[in-house]
Amino acid sequence: MTKYKLNNTVRSASEVTLTSYMTGSTDSGSKPAGEVDSNQNDHAGAESNRNLEAPRCPACPHPCDFLRHSHTLAAELAKQDCDKFPLNELRVDGLDKNVCLCEKYNGGCKLCPRPDLPALTYTLAGKESCLACHRSACAGPYSNTNGTYNGELPHKAGEGSESSGGWRRGAARRARACCSTKTLLRRLPILQWLPKYTARHGLADAIAGITVGLTVIPQAIAYAGVAGLPPQYGLYSSFMACFMYTVFGSVKDSAIGPTAIAAILTRENLHGLGPEFAVLLAFLSGCVELLMGILQLGFLIDFISGPVSVGFTSAAAIIIATTQVKDILGLSFPGGKFLQVWTGLYEHIGETRLWDSVLGISCIVVLLLLRKVKDINVSSKSAGESGSACEGESRLRRCTAHALWFLSTTRNILVVLVCAALAYYFDTQRQAPFVLTGEVKPGLPELSAPPFSATVGNHTYTFSEMASTLGSAIFVVPLLSILENIALAKVFSEGKYVDATQEMVALGVCNMASALVHSMPVSGALSRGAVNHSSGVASTAGGLYTGALVLLSLQYFTPYFYYIPKASLAAVIIAAVVFMMELHVFKPIWRTKKLDLIPAVVTFVSCLMLRLELGIVIGIAVNLLFLLYASARPSVKVTTAVSGDGIEHLVAAVDRSLSFPSAEFVRRALRKAAERHHSHAPLVIDATHVQAADFTAAKGIKALIDDFHLRGQTIIFYNVKPSIAAVFRGVRPREFLHVSCRADLDRLLLDAARRQHADLRPALC
Repeated sequence: MTKYKLNNTVRSASEVTLTSYMTGSTDSGSKPAGEVDSNQNDHAGAESNRNLEAPRCPACPHPCDFLRHSHTLAAELAKQDCDKFPLNELRVDGLDKNVCLCEKYNGGCKLCPRPDLPALTYTLAGKESCLACHRSACAGPYSNTNGTYNGELPHKAGEGSESSGGWRRGAARRARACCSTKTLLRRLPILQWLPKYTARHGLADAIAGITVGLTVIPQAIAYAGVAGLPPQYGLYSSFMACFMYTVFGSVKDSAIGPTAIAAILTRENLHGLGPEFAVLLAFLSGCVELLMGILQLGFLIDFISGPVSVGFTSAAAIIIATTQVKDILGLSFPGGKFLQVWTGLYEHIGETRLWDSVLGISCIVVLLLLRKVKDINVSSKSAGESGSACEGESRLRRCTAHALWFLSTTRNILVVLVCAALAYYFDTQRQAPFVLTGEVKPGLPELSAPPFSATVGNHTYTFSEMASTLGSAIFVVPLLSILENIALAKVFSEGKYVDATQEMVALGVCNMASALVHSMPVSGALSRGAVNHSSGVASTAGGLYTGALVLLSLQYFTPYFYYIPKASLAAVIIAAVVFMMELHVFKPIWRTKKLDLIPAVVTFVSCLMLRLELGIVIGIAVNLLFLLYASARPSVKVTTAVSGDGIEHLVAAVDRSLSFPSAEFVRRALRKAAERHHSHAPLVIDATHVQAADFTAAKGIKALIDDFHLRGQTIIFYNVKPSIAAVFRGVRPREFLHVSCRADLDRLLLDAARRQHADLRPALC
């Protein structure tokens, strides 16, 4: 439905929903109205925003004070075939949908109320006539909000036909919209903030970018190990995406780069075949993300519910931490899955290296303590001091708070540097107590096309073979990356609208561009986003400084990465992912809806025992089964009621759409309810909440009508939408009685009572 804002100068502006209209006017000589313009301020075409010259209101046959004081109106509200009641469906906030506006506004309408008439007390019983639109209750074909009007928009002669080129005009209009300035600004957000960029913004971005860079360097090296790749590939993944997101990104706090979830998904789908497969996975993921953005397929994210996401994230965190336990203990054995790692730990626990374990556990403790340092309250407790001494103490406290925050934020790089210095010292003493990272390839990566073929051992994989090997990861990795990035964007959006389509486009471009510099799949990281946000980043230009710092480390500092102990990198990963485990969410899920624990637990267990992508697919499937079961078993409430004429009847309310899983269930429930009531009273089916129906449901309704006909019992459908009524009539039922006006319902109930009484009289005689 299309929403319009009518600038009512007589009464406060209300939001009116028009589902259909017909051109024309109450005056036979007036020109037909043009197309409705939903935004009066965007463009004023020849037929969109025009002056209404009608001396009377298009919604009722009374003079309209509103039209005399206003010169523009979004659209004429009159129908072509009815000069009395012009609206098919008119809903105003706060009014029941079956209440006639003319009754509510004293015989006038929403646009021209008539205060000169006495207040009317008409009700939905329909016994009185509405003076503004009808002389008799429910007399015309458009006598109610759900009439028989088919809801199609009007067309001029030949409009919309292929001969007139209607589809060509539509395609040309859409092409012009895609090339408009508004679309360009939406798809290139840098054009919006760059003209307003100031030196203060640049300073804030520089501080935030450098801080995030100090965080991402140790994380990138560690995530490369999680993905089963050489350490330089983590750094390769940390700069190009930052540059591209500066141009295409719409969320200033999002820090694009390698993440724990993307790394573990990459590891599970590489099958130990080498970095070329990871780079191709990044490129294909970017293509899928870009295509999803172009096709606006963001609704697919909605199929991943909160419990499924919680189960997946918690299982991924446990798997990532598990893969790092062997580096904490100084062990080396193949296997990266949950059960494989714990089996290997059980078999090789006797080979644990003491100093690696001490270093790893110590690093975890230090990292967790430094994480809490920023929460230390250093504010002044005494308010009685004054003068320069108090001001100097306040400045000192602020500096101390900033220092503690910086210490907490840069904890990863500090711990890694200290451990590397310690390892370097032992190396000078000809000692090697720790397992080191080893050589990191120095220099910048070459700019080249993604590898569409790869040679592993004696076998050369073609592009199709590589894509087949990656399998479902080509779709699962981008889908989860989008979910992670949009979740991050919503956390720091501060209630602002997040353009999911633009984020898909940005993430797709980032992955495709990063694949040119040998990157693994990238996404927005929540931990680095929090650092960005707390650093006061002003725009996405903060990524420029992060990328520049990573490039400097690749060019000049890679020889020093040799001395970084693996235990320290494992500690960085464990200290980061331990807070990804959202096990605390299970308690509120238990308090709200216990049934949601089933998909959460199924997803969690499946991800641990099987593969991550299989686990989330199983979780989504279980969740959809619950949705399908709910749609297959709608609530059917049957109560007794008495009409205005004293006719007792049954009222059955169905609370959702009718589809093929629920057709037989609804038919059986209504038949049983009618059988329990032995008086053969008429049955009224209230279809107010039935928004859709399909062929199977229509066949079920036809069979239900046949059942009631054999029983000699009348069945009436109330408030059936025109589209659903057309579906029911399509199967040609024996007798399809449907009304939307209470007066018509009372009349049909009275007729049914008379027929039943006439049928019973011969039997009694």
